[in-house]
Amino acid sequence: MDQDIERVLYSEQELASLCDSIAQSINNDYIGRDVVLVCMLKGSIMFYADLVRRINVRCILDFMAVSSYGSAAVSSGKINIKKDLSESIKGRDVIIVEDILDTGNTLYYIKDYLEKRDPASIRICTLFDKPSRRKKPITPDYTGEVIDDLFIVGYGLDYDERYRNLPYVGVLRPEIYR
Repeated sequence: MDQDIERVLYSEQELASLCDSIAQSINNDYIGRDVVLVCMLKGSIMFYADLVRRINVRCILDFMAVSSYGSAAVSSGKINIKKDLSESIKGRDVIIVEDILDTGNTLYYIKDYLEKRDPASIRICTLFDKPSRRKKPITPDYTGEVIDDLFIVGYGLDYDERYRNLPYVGVLRPEIYR
């Protein structure tokens, strides 16, 4: 598996530092408030697990599973909700936790979808942001790092359901996904 990685972009230690920084911002913004942290499965699970352990405000954990990629390297643009929230978000502060914000198609759709449930607020938290590929007008409220247009895997990020278990984030060799 490591032979498919062109280079390591973020080590385990660097990922931990990004989680620390994001969690501190969330802790500062939500002092004395409850927040619903929505994990976008499957890609965000590693980041989400590390992030929530660093958050010291009261929170409710919930999950959504959506798909727009299938087994392709490029989003199809069609959003399919495979698992919806289990908890009501009416009147609650919500943070959608995503692994990567790329075109923005999925998060734009999900944010609009959740806003119809009358939350007090919705914010976007992403470990990685690729603004150069944005197609929808969406900006994250919490960002670990802004990255170039690279195909990255590991730490939950995948290509065709593979590489999620890598403990680091690496750049996938182009011949693997082309």
